[in-house]
Amino acid sequence: MSATELRGGVDEVGRGPLAGPVVAAAVIFERGVRLEGVRDSKKVPTRQRQELSDLIRRMALSWAIGAATVAEVDQYNILKATMLAMQRAIDKLHQNDIQVLIDGPYCPVIRSNMSLRLEPKIGGDNLYTSVAAASVLAKVTRDQFMEKMHIEYPQYKFDKNKGYPTKHHLSAIKEFGPTPIHRMTFKSEIYNI
Repeated sequence: MSATELRGGVDEVGRGPLAGPVVAAAVIFERGVRLEGVRDSKKVPTRQRQELSDLIRRMALSWAIGAATVAEVDQYNILKATMLAMQRAIDKLHQNDIQVLIDGPYCPVIRSNMSLRLEPKIGGDNLYTSVAAASVLAKVTRDQFMEKMHIEYPQYKFDKNKGYPTKHHLSAIKEFGPTPIHRMTFKSEIYNI
């Protein structure tokens, strides 16, 4: 199969939460592959996401997950942490010399020994199957992590809010303070410190 028959996509989730990592996924399909129901993960019902994630993993020629930790978000800022998560996902791909579409206006830096053509695409998760598939994989992976964190910190209801600033989540922070998985670069009045 020639490189011109392959197309990769990269997307991330977790830029807006108060807690948890930024997670990115990279997916490579043969050009022209269409998967019914695969679109921007925010538009896919929760139950359907896991089924689509399983399908994507089976149908993809290669896929990978990368993440940036809460500490990295705090150290670098959310944009740099997002690029780091994307870079880590791309670096794990098992393909070279292909086009990789990145959701958004920016592209991460990749290893110098990879010959990938990265191309930013604003709204790419609504336009390209590979980018939408990456969105789904990243969302499922991050949600699973936040559900595990709910077991450790049940008072924050991470199983429901996934770390986003819901009314309950903000109230829990005010009552119990931040956890080790909360991002400390948000305004100090949120954390009451």
